[in-house]
Amino acid sequence: MHYCSFFYLYLLLFCFACQSPIDETQNEPPNIVFILADDLGWADLGVYGNTFNETPNLDKLAAEGMRFTNAYAAAPVCSPTRASIQSGQYPAHVGITDFIPGHWRPYESHRVPVNRTQYLPQEIVSLGEMLQEGGYQTAYFGKWHLGWADQHMPGKQGYEDWRIQQGGTFYNLKSKKAIRPMDSTLNDEARLSDVLTDYSLDFIDENQDEPFFLFLSHYDVHVQLDADMDLIEKYLGKEKQDNYPSNAIYAAMVEHVDRSLARVVNKLEELGLSENTLLIFFSDNGGLKSRFDEIPLLAKSKLSIYEGSDLQYIATSNAPLRAEKGTLYEGGIREPLLVKWPGKIKAGTISDALVSSIDFYPTFMELAQIQQLETQTLDGESIVPILMGTEYSSDRSLYWHYPVYHHDLPAGAIRKGKWKLIEFFTEGRFELYNLETDPGESQNLVSTRSDLVKDLSAELAKWRKSVDAELPIANPDFDQSRRNEWGKHPGR
Repeated sequence: MHYCSFFYLYLLLFCFACQSPIDETQNEPPNIVFILADDLGWADLGVYGNTFNETPNLDKLAAEGMRFTNAYAAAPVCSPTRASIQSGQYPAHVGITDFIPGHWRPYESHRVPVNRTQYLPQEIVSLGEMLQEGGYQTAYFGKWHLGWADQHMPGKQGYEDWRIQQGGTFYNLKSKKAIRPMDSTLNDEARLSDVLTDYSLDFIDENQDEPFFLFLSHYDVHVQLDADMDLIEKYLGKEKQDNYPSNAIYAAMVEHVDRSLARVVNKLEELGLSENTLLIFFSDNGGLKSRFDEIPLLAKSKLSIYEGSDLQYIATSNAPLRAEKGTLYEGGIREPLLVKWPGKIKAGTISDALVSSIDFYPTFMELAQIQQLETQTLDGESIVPILMGTEYSSDRSLYWHYPVYHHDLPAGAIRKGKWKLIEFFTEGRFELYNLETDPGESQNLVSTRSDLVKDLSAELAKWRKSVDAELPIANPDFDQSRRNEWGKHPGR
């Protein structure tokens, strides 16, 4: 054989020998770390334009990965969104359309639907169960809010290692028995965000040699607002941001989340796991401006900080987006979403793709190379092509069903491409917005685009029928003089 032939054969074999291990490594299912904030708004992070709150680690995550501008929670409150993540289905499909147990106005004009179950339905094969069956070590730490009975805990939903927060406190965790199962190592000096992060780091340490799925679910920045005093004092001395409440306690809570992220990232880097770990940061619904029951939203120990100030009642603002948690305006459902996977996701990219919390389930299934169940319909779509930088449909439709009274009237919504239609059920009224030119939803175009209203309302009604969504009905106990009273939910 000619010398050149030997040379090229040798070169081919050498390249093949060098490339094979790399290809095998690239084909390994990645570790998945999913960090979920509670009530964190779209405009609360520096990378989304906030200049008051300090989020250097979240900003760095965006710089090293992909930032989404049109990411949505499937509901404007916690339990339905959390159910959508665990099921890959819209909340109306799961049967959980309000927080568990729910809001209730006994004398309003309409009686609203109640959740079909006050827990994640047991027939649902959860995200944790799917990944566990696929060979992943699984853990869930933090807020669950998908049922309180033992048979509805994360340990029954595919999470081998789990600790959940209950009781709505950030401190005195041991004396208030705020962690379940109880942890004998707790002390009342520890802060909730730190404890949950400690559990997470221990889990990563223990499972570094096999694929793992970590779900870190913070209770920050939910009311009642509370944080470490040194951080609060730092923000009290800081210049406020124009058109933003600049609540120092809220800002300190945001920083607690940012610090938690840094600890997780540092642990992954320390163990050499960063390159094969998909890291996601998201929030369960839009930011809260003020409580629906109009009481102060600060912890009792912090009330004196803003004595006589409106900031006893105001947490944040989602501006330039409209409204807040508990509404189907953008401020209630559009979320920060940051995703990092070194070597796979191009650093510093921004995606305008329409994505929803229903998409995480099929995305993780694809990355974990797990076949989806034929017996469980998924409403979401894998966003792996978006993460990898390929094309996506700009005309995708997303749907919402929030048929209860909260910060607004019972309503449903559809976003299709740049258009968004909101339907208010108790009034038979529609609002139409072009989110491309009017993200603040200030110009209702119903009167000028009746054709779009007709098409989008028909599509929304068809979707509602497909998922058996329930609508409010006339209330036989309607009392005009008492309609705004809040009562005890019948499911409580």
